[in-house]
Amino acid sequence: MSGVVVHLPQGSGGADGGEAVTLRLGPGQVARFGRGSPRTPVELRLDDDAVSRLAGEIRVTDDHWQLTNHSTAHSYLVENPEGAGEYIRVQPRRVGAPIPFEFSRVVLPARSQTPVSFQVFAPDHLYLDPDALGAPWGSRTVTAYSLDETATYFLVLVALCEPRLRDQSRVAVPTTPQIAERLRGHPTAGGLTPRAISSHIDYLAEQKLRIADAQEPGKGDRRNGKREEIVTLALRFGLVREEHLPLLHPPAGSAGRERKSAP
Repeated sequence: MSGVVVHLPQGSGGADGGEAVTLRLGPGQVARFGRGSPRTPVELRLDDDAVSRLAGEIRVTDDHWQLTNHSTAHSYLVENPEGAGEYIRVQPRRVGAPIPFEFSRVVLPARSQTPVSFQVFAPDHLYLDPDALGAPWGSRTVTAYSLDETATYFLVLVALCEPRLRDQSRVAVPTTPQIAERLRGHPTAGGLTPRAISSHIDYLAEQKLRIADAQEPGKGDRRNGKREEIVTLALRFGLVREEHLPLLHPPAGSAGRERKSAP
């Protein structure tokens, strides 16, 4: 199974000058979060006086992750940003609460006007092949690439593949700023920043599509090559098809072209 990606967006309460922080954890690994101190080291430092020195920890298992709340006074919320207001409240002193969401936002109470929060991309969720339902468990087949078509990362994937799906040619893969501009105004993803989109691209490459070069030294930073490999794999195996294009809002100027072409 794949691991998790923990991402603290820029300006979300990070202690290191507000810079974004990204951690990658494999099965069995643990990341502690909190204000930290020389005597209480943490992997994810959160800068708010209401956050404990050791506020909690994330533990990765084979197929999900668990949240432990070390606070004696505050509950933490784990929200599903892509659901209909779904969330889990993790009570004080709760150990190993299993989190079922594929994409989560962990929110801690804070003294500032904006709560401290960070994001967790879960281990790869597996789905049975629909053609194999009803077969004995020992002979069942799971899907090779388990993608949630309602997730934000899938919308980013569609935006990456859109130019080639529309033109059927070897056009350039969109850059991260171009994807941010393409999704601007989208009802669910219109507020994505280029940094957030880069996190979704990393998640697609490393966790969902398991592109070999994505984590090799010297290759992970070559974003052009990474986006190219994502698009090539997604189109080759039909993970993104023309029927997915309506998930995006119509391209700019398309309405005018349609009016001009109308009889």
